Amino acid sequence: MIKRNLYLKKLIEFKDSENIKVITGVRRSGKSVLLSLYHDYLLEQGIPDQNIIYLNFESFELLNIRNDDQLMEKLKPLLKKDVHQYLMFDEIQMVDGWQRVINGIRVSFDCDIVITGSNAKMLSGELATLLSGRYVEIPIYPFSFQEFLTAKNIDPSSRLVDSAFEEYEQYGGFPSVVLADKNIKDSILSGIFDTIILNDISMRSGIRDTDILRALVGFLSDNIGQLVNPSKIANTLTSEGLTTTNHTVSSYLQLLEDAFLFYRCRQYDLRGRKYLRTSGKYFTVDPGLRRNAIGRRPGNYAGQLENIVYMELIRRGYSVDIGKMETKEIDFVARKVDEIMYIQVTYDIPKNSNETNNLINIKDNYKKLLITQRYNNDVKEIDGIPVVNIVDWLLETAVE
Repeated sequence: MIKRNLYLKKLIEFKDSENIKVITGVRRSGKSVLLSLYHDYLLEQGIPDQNIIYLNFESFELLNIRNDDQLMEKLKPLLKKDVHQYLMFDEIQMVDGWQRVINGIRVSFDCDIVITGSNAKMLSGELATLLSGRYVEIPIYPFSFQEFLTAKNIDPSSRLVDSAFEEYEQYGGFPSVVLADKNIKDSILSGIFDTIILNDISMRSGIRDTDILRALVGFLSDNIGQLVNPSKIANTLTSEGLTTTNHTVSSYLQLLEDAFLFYRCRQYDLRGRKYLRTSGKYFTVDPGLRRNAIGRRPGNYAGQLENIVYMELIRRGYSVDIGKMETKEIDFVARKVDEIMYIQVTYDIPKNSNETNNLINIKDNYKKLLITQRYNNDVKEIDGIPVVNIVDWLLETAVE
């Protein structure tokens, strides 16, 4: 079991607070493992095992619990009024009406509650109404490159790091994929992909014909790093023989975001200081799923690099936008509290490069950075803007 210290630390920080801890993330990203790590931590702290209740609603034993009444009947003999208990509910969105039960437990019992879910909708609607200000979200993602090296027992200073990055870039960071033999990695990725599409999206949303949904995923994966909008996507799919509408595409895009499969990065006008309602970019949660969606063919290295940088910024707690200054684009504007960072991403730095021109036009004093994959050791900066190799940047200890 690989320790996810970043996420475990966040859970521990909120231990015994009145806040319900809500762990969210794409399927198979490690939510159940994090609960197990938290369980072990509680035992190490001297908490009796009988005071810890763990329920996984995808397990065979709990398949019959699918509504709030059934959940209440299951919990009644387990909850105690005179004992501080620790409750862990895995994939709780499988139970209809779970929000009222969790809120009732919070009000009536002395307990520490942690829940997990694979859909962003669990944080909206009734949960937001009942638990407003009383829960904290802890997003979890597939392995970062640092975690990837730890799982593979590779020293960050060794010569194996560059080849390790090539594997990470190709197969991604889902824990089960990272730890598997190379000859079965694609099979595991295919299983994760199908489960997300068929279970987490299609079944729960009542989509019977998944052809358009799969084509949409393929389109987004093939156009990573490109500005797109529902109209453009609908026209492209229709021209390829899959007739659809802007409304359907918009609806499916939201479902993909809700399942944490894709993240939308909006355009922000740096001069006008406002978000633009036009196109945006979509980035996938893991490079391995992109590989699966486009049929394992190589290509679009620049977009793939952008995807890795975007997800790492999200892991590090930044909110990320695409910057726009008149006709010029800044790949990423990353914000965290009062920190702002402007980032340009390029696969290679050609001779007489103008990759930093867009950054130079930004006249404030916030940090500016150029990240590249094909790195020239002689080029440390361009026009005063630091140039860093993607591997070196990923291995910075900036994750908080």
